[in-house]
Amino acid sequence: MILHQHYKTPATGGAIRSYYLAKALADKGVTTVVITAHNEKFYKQEITDGIEVHYLPIAYDNRFGFFARSWSFLKYVRASVTLAHRFRDADYCYAISVPLTVGLAALWIKMRYKIPYIFEVGDLWPEAPVQLGFIKNIVFAQSLYALEKRIYKSAKSIVALSPSIQTAIEKKKVPGKTVHLIPNMADCDFYKPEKKRCGPGSSVCCAKQIGCIVHRGAGCCQRVGLFPGVCKRYTQSTTARSFFMCGDGAELERLKGHAQSLGLTNLTFLDFRNRDGVKALLNITDAVFVCYKQVPVLETGSPNKFFDGLAAGKLIIINFGGWIKAEVEAARCGFYYNPQQPTEFVKKLSAYLYEGGLLERAQAAARNLAEEKYSRKKLSEVFGGVFR
Repeated sequence: MILHQHYKTPATGGAIRSYYLAKALADKGVTTVVITAHNEKFYKQEITDGIEVHYLPIAYDNRFGFFARSWSFLKYVRASVTLAHRFRDADYCYAISVPLTVGLAALWIKMRYKIPYIFEVGDLWPEAPVQLGFIKNIVFAQSLYALEKRIYKSAKSIVALSPSIQTAIEKKKVPGKTVHLIPNMADCDFYKPEKKRCGPGSSVCCAKQIGCIVHRGAGCCQRVGLFPGVCKRYTQSTTARSFFMCGDGAELERLKGHAQSLGLTNLTFLDFRNRDGVKALLNITDAVFVCYKQVPVLETGSPNKFFDGLAAGKLIIINFGGWIKAEVEAARCGFYYNPQQPTEFVKKLSAYLYEGGLLERAQAAARNLAEEKYSRKKLSEVFGGVFR
């Protein structure tokens, strides 16, 4: 039994890690049930690719404020625990956060139905909302930290999505607890380095495009607000480049207004796309820009955009530090730039565009990193071992 409030499939788009995990189990002959939620007003059950998925009618949108989000999370906890009664013979419960409250559901399922759970940590909660300023009440924050520790201690084991999260849990949260490292996955069979499909009638020019893939992510954690300023620098340079921003989120309309006020002609906003749409966009771009606010806890994350870009063999551009910065620099598949210095972005990117073979070598290094370290096939096998 898998608990994930934000479960997505390739058809719907968005982050589909939980689909990959469920599919890996189903392909091994394991009966796999997913309890999730959707924005419809009715309960729905369906079987997709051998996975039995139960959709609870609980609305959520990343445009919600803190209290609306919290209410959605708590409603999911109650409804998922109630529905779990139908699957009380399950061998394991695999609970995927965020939010942290999914762990509360897993804890209650363990207590009520005696089903051991494995807890997946994609972000350090409540550390993330505390550092981002969403949780300011000290007593409330302390109660959430206590809940976090109890969820970790009660789990059979923990799965961390990054080395930084793994280290934080092992050293600071619950020393001695088994913490598996399974980062997000690069789907190397779906995303591949390909020749650009351009020709008569193409809606976009295919010469040296720089893609900013903000996939359902123009929200409070992403530092995309600075990106129009970067594009403005390119309008002031001797060489024009095209940039794309794809997705949606709480900050999207403000970003569009900012771009319009700057009079940008080299930045195109594209609607949210499913996986096929993202693949088509990656085909005509040369680079992917992965961005976050400069908040320390966000450097511990494992953003899907990064792994999609690796699999597609794209130059990786980031504006934050941490383990991903170390990976990019070690593999020489991209570069970091200081988000407060947009001229630095132009200077570093120009080197890849004009130094013979540098861009191609970086793109090949990105694909190699995806195949050697983050391929979906390899990490799916590691995931299967968590239950042994």
